[in-house]
Amino acid sequence: MKEISVVELKAKIDAKEDYQLVDVREQYEIDICSIGGDSIPMGTVLNETEKISRDKQVIIHCRSGQRSAAVIMQLESAHGYENLYNLTGGILAYADEVDNSLTKY
Repeated sequence: MKEISVVELKAKIDAKEDYQLVDVREQYEIDICSIGGDSIPMGTVLNETEKISRDKQVIIHCRSGQRSAAVIMQLESAHGYENLYNLTGGILAYADEVDNSLTKY
């Protein structure tokens, strides 16, 4: 599985690169803290694959990186995606290493 660090993601954000960020957490988690991106909760992502790009890098994240890793494995095996990257450490790592103003939960 391909991965991207939170520092690498921040560099992409700052450079305004063309990529898709997908948050697979539940809405109540997004309400606590968010780094943006498209909200497609883990429980619905396999039914909403039309929302996930095949034409550019897609970075998928959750709280710690475990749910997003599971989603990536399912999307790659069941739908043939090859452009997915897991955000290592999830939003917790982003809060620790990039933006400590984010609320951790």
